[in-house]
Amino acid sequence: MGWGRTGKAAARQRPTRPDDEWNRAIALCAGQAPLVWLAWWFAMEAGRDDYGYGGGGYLGILCVPLILPFVGLLHAAVQIAPAAALARRLSRVLPGPAWALHLTGSVLIGAGWSVPALVLWGWPVGDTLPWFAGVGVLPVLVLHSLRGRPWGGCGVWLGSAGASLALLVVCGVSAAALADDYEPPRLSSGQLVGEWRGEGGAVLRLAPGGRAELTRVPAQPDFEADQDYTRCDGTGTWARDRYGDREAVLVRLDGGCGEDTHWTISGSGQDPELFALFGDPDAGDLLILAQD
Repeated sequence: MGWGRTGKAAARQRPTRPDDEWNRAIALCAGQAPLVWLAWWFAMEAGRDDYGYGGGGYLGILCVPLILPFVGLLHAAVQIAPAAALARRLSRVLPGPAWALHLTGSVLIGAGWSVPALVLWGWPVGDTLPWFAGVGVLPVLVLHSLRGRPWGGCGVWLGSAGASLALLVVCGVSAAALADDYEPPRLSSGQLVGEWRGEGGAVLRLAPGGRAELTRVPAQPDFEADQDYTRCDGTGTWARDRYGDREAVLVRLDGGCGEDTHWTISGSGQDPELFALFGDPDAGDLLILAQD
C-alpha cells in the first residue's frame, strides 16, 4: 500500500506499491530543489551587494543535475517518508483525508528539523522553520495527486524534471525582473570619518584631513608575497577614490607593510560598510569593515 493511505477514498484508488511511492517522492523532491534554491536566493540575496565577486563561481551550477537525485533522496528520507509514517499514526486518532494527514506530518517534521539546525549551526528558528516546514508541502500534494495514475519510474522523473525546468525559467525571469539592482550608499567625506572595525581585531581609523591609523587591518600584500593579504599596523593616509565603477576609500600606509588598498563603499546609509576582496575574484577572501 502507498504511504499514509487511509479511509474509503484510498481504498477506491488503484493500489500503489511502496517502491513506486518511494521513487515518486525522490523524483518530486529532486525536481523541487532548484525552485527552493531560487526562492532562497531571491529572499536572501536579491538586491544585495555581491561584493565584487566574479561570475566564474556560477559554473558550479553545471554540476547541479548530478547532485539533484541525492538531494531528492535525502529530502524524501528525512521528511516525506517519516511524515507518511506519522500520518498513519495520526489517522488512528484524527479524521481527515490521507493527503491532509501526510501534509500535517510533513510540516511538523520539517519544523522539528529547525531545532538541530539551531543547536548545531546556530541558525535562528524564526528563519529556518518556515523553510523547513514549507519544502515538504509541494512534494506531498503532488505525490497524493499521482495516486492511482499509471506513472512509471522514468515517467515521474521526466515529468518532474520538465516541470521543474519550466517553472525555474518562468520564476527565474520573474525574479530577475522584480529584483532591484543594488545601489551602494553615497557617503560624504565627513560620514567616512571614524572607526571601521572588522574580524580579527581589525580597526581602521579615518581622521579628518586624510590621516589614517591601522590596527591589524588587511592590506594588499607585496608583489612577491605568497599570500592573499597581510595585516598591518601603523599610520598612513586615506582619500576618496573610485575602484572600478564604485566609490571607494584608498588607504596608503607610511611604512613598508602592504601595498595601497582600495576599500569599496557598501552596506546601506544606516549601516555603511567598507569591503575589500583579496585573491581570486571568484573565491577570494572577502574582508568587511563596519563603522563603529
